[in-house]
Amino acid sequence: MENQTVAQKLEALVKLQFIDSKLDELKKLRGDLPDEVQDLEDEMEGYRVRQSRFEGELKDLEEVIKKNKEGIKEAEKLVKKYNEQQKNVKNNREFDAITKEIELQELEVQICEKRIKEAKDKIEAKKAEIASIEALIADRMKDLDNKKNELTDILGENEEEEKKLLVDREKAAKKIDEKLLKHYNRLRSSLTNGLAVVRVVRGAAEGCNIIIPPQKIAEIREKKKIVIDEHSGRILADVDLGSMEQEEKPKKAAPVKRTKKVA
Repeated sequence: MENQTVAQKLEALVKLQFIDSKLDELKKLRGDLPDEVQDLEDEMEGYRVRQSRFEGELKDLEEVIKKNKEGIKEAEKLVKKYNEQQKNVKNNREFDAITKEIELQELEVQICEKRIKEAKDKIEAKKAEIASIEALIADRMKDLDNKKNELTDILGENEEEEKKLLVDREKAAKKIDEKLLKHYNRLRSSLTNGLAVVRVVRGAAEGCNIIIPPQKIAEIREKKKIVIDEHSGRILADVDLGSMEQEEKPKKAAPVKRTKKVA
């Protein structure tokens, strides 16, 4: 590559641009489908994370109910015990103390029952949210499957052509020196139409229509150095000679009409 002439370098760049433009055309056929599929997959993942969180909260609420039911059993057991002890008290002070313990345990039962009711209400609400998310997941899954199938069909139709172009691209890229290739790739990624190497057509750079001065056009035609468009950064690799000749070709003078002399 060190012994390449400028003309050979430009030829290699033009070939690479041609291949990349073909690949761009294939990508356009896919449209926004790859992004739409990715967005739907991300959306589905978000729903599943939320569903998992709700299911975890559901288990926590069920655990709250379980613990409070155990609390009720324990309190009722103590109430029964205190009631038995109350029958054998020796004085009012012991009776009052046991009565207070019974009241505390009865209050604990009420508190546990309240917590159980609140947990059950939350469980019902959480189950409704989970059902809503499951329905949403099922609905969006249909959209995702449809878009995936559509994308698979498009990819299948152009798979062989794309593989061949990618192999050709790799070969073409090897014929371009590293510094120039980096500039080309960086330039392509920054341009909406991906045209990093262009011709001059009717005095303007292809792809941006910025007028190129005649002196620079002459340099491009000579192919003795790499010419970069100072406005867009594009590599100006060639000149559309047909259109240039058409412009440079002098217009024929209109024939002079002679009037006949009247005798």
